[in-house]
Amino acid sequence: MRKQFLFIFLALIVGITSQAQTKSTKIGYIDMEYILQNVPDYKEAQTQLEQKAEKWKQEIETKKLDINKLKDALKAEKALLTNELIDERETEIKFLETEMLNYQQQRFGVNGDLIRQKSALAKPIQDQVFTAVQDIAEAKKYDFIFDRSSDLTMLFAAKRYDVSDQVLRVITRTDKREQLTKKQLAIEEAKENKEAAIDENPALQERQKTLDERKAARDKILEDRKAAQEEKIRVYEENKKALREAREAKKNGTVSETVKKEGASVTSTPTKETAKPAATDEAKDKERLAEDKQKMADDRQKLYDERKKALEERRAKILEEREAAKKAREQKAKEDKEKQGNTTNN
Repeated sequence: MRKQFLFIFLALIVGITSQAQTKSTKIGYIDMEYILQNVPDYKEAQTQLEQKAEKWKQEIETKKLDINKLKDALKAEKALLTNELIDERETEIKFLETEMLNYQQQRFGVNGDLIRQKSALAKPIQDQVFTAVQDIAEAKKYDFIFDRSSDLTMLFAAKRYDVSDQVLRVITRTDKREQLTKKQLAIEEAKENKEAAIDENPALQERQKTLDERKAARDKILEDRKAAQEEKIRVYEENKKALREAREAKKNGTVSETVKKEGASVTSTPTKETAKPAATDEAKDKERLAEDKQKMADDRQKLYDERKKALEERRAKILEEREAAKKAREQKAKEDKEKQGNTTNN
């Protein structure tokens, strides 16, 4: 059967190759196992089925232990039993063994509960995948779409021909559409059109990947800066609180809790240090606050400059690509014109 299938597949490839000489043939493939493992409903049901299978295994192990206990008891008491009792117990043990084997076959056999429930579990998703594959093939003009996880042996498959993620998106969107409003549907459709354009164009895929990486890097920088600013604010608030407690302690002639924690000793008798006016401390607080505000403003300006630079680089790259495409079109038009002129002369 496999040889016959392989022969048919090779004949199909030869036919595709010969047909490709006259027109462009578009081929794609899916990975059914990958799709099933990324559908939430299937994963949840599979987990429940695995729990059932584990319970069945435990039941079989319990039956085996009971049978082994009966065998050990018969072996120990065999010398004291009559032949009739020995035959009776051996018949009981054989019956229990047959019953256990039948139960094991019923649960884990070729046509057992586990296989049948797995098939029943996967069938609705497979039907959805089949429908999604048909829609994608018709919309994007695919001539053939194979299943990589089937008996078909694919020795090599370029990732750009993998439409598994597109199938997953179709299935997910179908589930989501029932809960979306008209406005949300319009936004979702615009997103779908953008993703479809990216899927169709490898250059756009590469550009989108670069943009996503840059966005992730910018988000990381922003998170780090935000964390640093929050830490600065926290330290500033703690220092401000400590200074306020120290001023209160100087006024009351006592030692503040913060000073106690730091191990500083303050006497109840006011000294030259405690006699300093509170206005000096307030001026220092204002100065520190101004410095922190200036640092935050500098950070914002730096971030703005980086964003501006990234946008300029992106704009320059797009202009270069457009210019290259324009030159390629002009060159092609020139070559076509030359070929037409040569044909006319001949």
